[in-house]
Amino acid sequence: APLSLTILLILDFSIAIHKENFMKQLTRAQYFFLGSMLFGMMFGAGNLIFPVHLGQLAGSHFWLANWGFISTGVFMPFIGLIALGISGATSVEDLANRIHPTFSKIFTVLLYLTIGPCFALPRTASVSFQIGVAPFVPPGSETLIMALFTGVFMALALLMGLKPSKLIVYIGKFLNPAFLLFLALLVAVALIHPMGSYSAMMPHGAYVSQPYLTGFKEGYNTMDVLAVLAFAIVVINTLQSLGMTDRTAMTGDIFKVGVIVTVLMTVIYTAITWLGVSSMGALTLSDNGGIALAEIAAYYFGPLGQLLQAIIVTLACFKTAIGLITSCSEAFHTLFPKGPGYRTYCYIMAGFSFVVANVGLTQIISLAIPVLMFIYPLAIALILSTYAAYFFHHDTRFYKWPAAFTILAALGDALSVLSPAIKETGFVKTILSFHAMLPFSADGMAWVVPTFLGLVVALIHVKLTGEKPLSLG
Repeated sequence: APLSLTILLILDFSIAIHKENFMKQLTRAQYFFLGSMLFGMMFGAGNLIFPVHLGQLAGSHFWLANWGFISTGVFMPFIGLIALGISGATSVEDLANRIHPTFSKIFTVLLYLTIGPCFALPRTASVSFQIGVAPFVPPGSETLIMALFTGVFMALALLMGLKPSKLIVYIGKFLNPAFLLFLALLVAVALIHPMGSYSAMMPHGAYVSQPYLTGFKEGYNTMDVLAVLAFAIVVINTLQSLGMTDRTAMTGDIFKVGVIVTVLMTVIYTAITWLGVSSMGALTLSDNGGIALAEIAAYYFGPLGQLLQAIIVTLACFKTAIGLITSCSEAFHTLFPKGPGYRTYCYIMAGFSFVVANVGLTQIISLAIPVLMFIYPLAIALILSTYAAYFFHHDTRFYKWPAAFTILAALGDALSVLSPAIKETGFVKTILSFHAMLPFSADGMAWVVPTFLGLVVALIHVKLTGEKPLSLG
């Protein structure tokens, strides 16, 4: 129901913005390349690997599981992108500032550090090496070759990130089409010569009885809601570089770009999930999607399959790395204008990520996961608040109340993934005992009821005391 309501709100808003007379219109080609750029930055190796494994597990329940995955892996990020557009905010910090300036700083820093140099950015280089390059490396030289590979990988990503105005060319026109071309080659061959029919494949695990809900939770775990909020600043800056200055017109452009990304992701996720289902006609269930993709590529292309997989995975990660360097550097330069410049931040992001990828990724991941579990519910609450506030002149109480309720659930989600030694301490144990009482807490979605309760309280507060419109400048 919340998803359906949100879609109706988006459609209502899209009709309204098309009634406006825009000062400037982008061409269809520019819209396509902007959509390609955003898709390219968001669609990394994880987005490639998750649906393959989902397909193998879902079997004959392929369609339900696939639509569950798309509900949270595609539509939720789209809703987040449009939320930033209708809010009138120019960045995540600007939007979160409607809750409180201190909250805004902390939330934005945690978001960009986690999806940037402390987690997602170094992972793009290490995953590219582990899946795409490691199979070709002689035993005993992995450490040296990985250092060389990740160094070149980050240097090239840095080189392109230093020119953010060119991202629409680098990613939108070249890297993403190249990635799609190689992926399409694999999918096309599989479609022509399928290993089996999905209707004949047995589902496994939770996909037997709850295919849609299980797929839904898998899509939720892609964390693409955070990615789209982070990359939205790149889209806004790119639109401005193309001459789009009118706020209403820019919101309409963001909507159109979001539609392109949504269509691309839906089609590609469906194709990749089907690839996983079909593979069960000739292969055995893999431990993860990376292994499944390698076995599928080898089945169709033999020894060249490893090379094809290496190209697909490396391109997927490289696109995302460029987007992360750019968005994180722009965000920190905006957050701390008296600090280093944009280019300096680019060097810091790439250099720190290179070090983490080679010496501390496992440890960093263990620290990053609790932070992700804390900020992800807050990001969703922020998005939902934006839609509610839109109908009440952006009254900030629609941001403050849901955040106040959600932050408690988010804290419990974060504490629940800490080490057993920490979770057994008195204070943490007490918090987790209350957290366990929340509906859906066992599924990592304890935020649902508190967030909607916060929206209800905000609505009552506004109705009792009157609206307090926010000036958007």
